Amino acid sequence: MNFSPIPTDQVRAWQAGAPDANGQKPERHISDGGGNPCRHCLKMIPKGAPMLILAHRPFPAPQPYAEIGPIFLCADPCEAGGGTDLPAILQSPTYILRGYGADDRIVYGTGAVVATESLAHEAAARLADPRVAYLHLRSARNNCFQLRIDR
Repeated sequence: MNFSPIPTDQVRAWQAGAPDANGQKPERHISDGGGNPCRHCLKMIPKGAPMLILAHRPFPAPQPYAEIGPIFLCADPCEAGGGTDLPAILQSPTYILRGYGADDRIVYGTGAVVATESLAHEAAARLADPRVAYLHLRSARNNCFQLRIDR
């Protein structure tokens, strides 16, 4: 199982001012250090560091299940995070875990709010389902996309 960040080529485009999923230029802000997780390096953006806020659609194309929502990114180039260990951005007690098929649509019955300490086990169980191509992890409080989980 691999925790996958937003691809570097897409992040670099936004860092250079490319439009987000709503066709708007990413907003530039300064992190207050109060929980701004970068969806590329998968670390918290430190207090005082420049950051971007933008609308992200973590799907290849618009369709009814292709949710769009706000995310944070480091404004300056950062190295892609990810791998098999739980990323540093996962600091909340619970997250929404949801499976998607190869058609990028929700696989019903795979969505749940899961405890962070159970995340690896719950993700592995969903990825064992042959209908599930990948998972999304989202904030349980605000439904914001955090990262993708692949086999």
